[in-house]
Amino acid sequence: MTTKIAVFKQKEIRKTIHNNEWWFVINDVIQVLTDSADPAQYFKRMKSRDLELKQLIDQGGVQFVPPLQLDIETIGGKQRMYCWNTEGVFRLIQSIPSPKAEPFKRWLAKVGYERIQEIEDPELATKRTRAIYKAKGYPEDWIEKRMRGITIREELTDEWKDRGVEEDKEYAILTAEISKAAFGMTPTEYKEFKKL
Repeated sequence: MTTKIAVFKQKEIRKTIHNNEWWFVINDVIQVLTDSADPAQYFKRMKSRDLELKQLIDQGGVQFVPPLQLDIETIGGKQRMYCWNTEGVFRLIQSIPSPKAEPFKRWLAKVGYERIQEIEDPELATKRTRAIYKAKGYPEDWIEKRMRGITIREELTDEWKDRGVEEDKEYAILTAEISKAAFGMTPTEYKEFKKL
């Protein structure tokens, strides 16, 4: 599972692919729409005000899958965070009185449409990634190396999966061994060395 960053009005919203669809971090959505200093508390208060929303969150519904705790990459490593798919986020937005709600709905629909396009033509995802790096000002040679690195990493993890590696911990051990052999330090040691 890979965490991606989507940007809405210069604010980041983490998202990840689960069951071939985007799932968005609920706290990020609340933060963007409310500017709340504590989106987790805001979310709790929302559930106490909107009992239908609470029921959907706790049990789901005919059209709604309840939010799931998914692994999201953070600065401190992977953390399990509550995420909801596009339909769920649309329902969440209904409970947030915010002038940002309508532009956010349009943005969310665009993100969903882009995902459908990427499923039909996976090369579009690669093109979008390149365009994002270019927009951020990275040089072409860096972008090319990064894209090759992503491809190689995917091939490697696919090979590990084919050979029975399943747990995140196993992937971490293998990655650390390769890093140690190639660079003389594990990713954790490198982060400490670079003070990241």
